[in-house]
Amino acid sequence: MIELTKALILGFTVGISAAIIPGPMMFATIGASFQKGWRAGPSIFLGHALVELVFFVLILIGASSFFGKSVISYLAITGGLMMVVFGLVMIKKAKEASTMDISISASSMNLSSGLVSSGIMTSALNPFSGTVSAGIITSALNPFFVAWWLTAGSAILLQEYLTGIFAVIAFIIGHWAADLGFLVAVSSSFSRGTEIISQPTHEKLVYICGGFMACFGLWFMINNNNILQ
Repeated sequence: MIELTKALILGFTVGISAAIIPGPMMFATIGASFQKGWRAGPSIFLGHALVELVFFVLILIGASSFFGKSVISYLAITGGLMMVVFGLVMIKKAKEASTMDISISASSMNLSSGLVSSGIMTSALNPFSGTVSAGIITSALNPFFVAWWLTAGSAILLQEYLTGIFAVIAFIIGHWAADLGFLVAVSSSFSRGTEIISQPTHEKLVYICGGFMACFGLWFMINNNNILQ
């Protein structure tokens, strides 16, 4: 039960840390909320979750078919390093993220100011063909999202896999709870014409999440460095 609780909390914390940085999915959620209100959040989350589900299945199939514990440990060290890098990038970008005019970026669908710049994505989302498809597109075509699940995300998932499948499920539930909760909060807030949090608070949260990500990455590497000895 303790391991399941830890996996649940870890999934939630990692999800919030990733979601709080303004990017294409947040812009898509805000843009759709002007028309569909709070319902935009759950719809875009559904598309996002479908893409993540594909990653989860592929990672776990690979783990059960090809990866031994030693290989998973090496991947954990690589993933830990990537978490440190992501955390430091978040800290470096905290000021920029908190001062970004998210409403203007979302309403104009200027995705190039976020984490992804793609003409294909812009044309697909303008106008919206559907909020679920917007969640799929802004996830699948986001290189940072893909890089995360191929490195740090897969390392965490595989570590939970070594604990047991229920730990994996707990991590996914925590992660999706964070994603869904944040997107609903964003869509509900902007549909009323208000911002979810103030800029100073946003900046502090990004610093905290970035620090957590970097520290957890270091712990992840240290915890698995026995294979290098």
